[in-house]
Amino acid sequence: MATKNSRLRLILAGGVALTALAACNPNGFDLDMRGYGNGGLDTSAAARQAVQDRPRPNAQGIITYPNYQVVVARRGDTVNSVAQRIGTDPGALARYNAVAPDAVLNAGEVLALPNKVATTGGTAAPGNSSALTSETIDITSLASNAIDKAQANQPAKATPASAPVSTTSPEPIRHKVARGETAYSIARYYSVPVKALAEWNGLPNDLRVREGQMLIIPVASGRQPPKVETATATTAPGTGSPTPVPPSAAEPLPDKTPPKASEPVKTQTPDMSTDRTKASDTSKMMMPVPGSIIRPYKKGKNDGVDISASAGTAVKAAESGTVLLISQDTDDVAFLAIKHPDNLVTVYYNVTGITVKKGASVKRGQTIAKVASGDQGYLHFEVRKGIDSVDPMPYLN
Repeated sequence: MATKNSRLRLILAGGVALTALAACNPNGFDLDMRGYGNGGLDTSAAARQAVQDRPRPNAQGIITYPNYQVVVARRGDTVNSVAQRIGTDPGALARYNAVAPDAVLNAGEVLALPNKVATTGGTAAPGNSSALTSETIDITSLASNAIDKAQANQPAKATPASAPVSTTSPEPIRHKVARGETAYSIARYYSVPVKALAEWNGLPNDLRVREGQMLIIPVASGRQPPKVETATATTAPGTGSPTPVPPSAAEPLPDKTPPKASEPVKTQTPDMSTDRTKASDTSKMMMPVPGSIIRPYKKGKNDGVDISASAGTAVKAAESGTVLLISQDTDDVAFLAIKHPDNLVTVYYNVTGITVKKGASVKRGQTIAKVASGDQGYLHFEVRKGIDSVDPMPYLN
């Protein structure tokens, strides 16, 4: 249980960091989290990686790859309506994608097909040379490998399809979501931007995935953004390392920041009690639940503190701020994050009955949720400075 929880917390930490950074940029981008944590997570590739756009589906919503097919849901679709449209068994389609047959799907959500189906319109199954004519071929939809595979059997009429051969790329990997995984952990594992993973698979706004869901992993475009090229080519030992600097600069943050919060308290205690109280109110946080610390902070192993609390105990905002993220892991354990001034984020994990919404402003001491039920009642609480977890205790009264 401890191992699973620490893994989930590590995933959670990455999710908070990515969402916080994405909120700063309306176009969305992925945080370079090289060397983050102690679990070998390294997203330098994801931070650089440019990916192709997802191929466009045919009139039925089907995208055909050399070895499998997927179907893209439309607004208001259910598994039943999708199955009826493409002529396949709804039960088999639902089971293969770990979803109920009558479940309403997100617009753009991808379902993997357990068996290939006949296609009509723009995209044809690879190997069907009669369908690969200049009128029916859709270069974007087929993805390069499908065209390459079909080209071997293709008559002279298929010359218009010769252009895509230059953009060779592998067909997307299929990934079956396992217990405890999130969109963030999957994106990091395959070194792709989480935004691209969401767009390719039509994930909801909170990026929630379900256990057993079949995802397709975005295909790299083979392009590198110019900034990375410049940093690598130009760099002299000291000056030109804009990309490597963040990890080294991030290391000192936990040690550097807490003393700033605590020094004024120690220095001013003997002389300026009134001023000290005001400083404490602005720099420190309140305990989100009353209780004792049953598991202390240990960077890389427990990136927060576990506070003993019985199920149903009110969870309160440690400090005023804005709700940054509300989500769940695949075990349906809910968590939320609140963004505060000075690039601080607080995280509340193992909660239920969340009473606030994403983007809402909350005040210090406001009830935001309740402690979830379980074998041992507790709240996992984190404080993050940028992408780094820091010991919450110097911030707590």
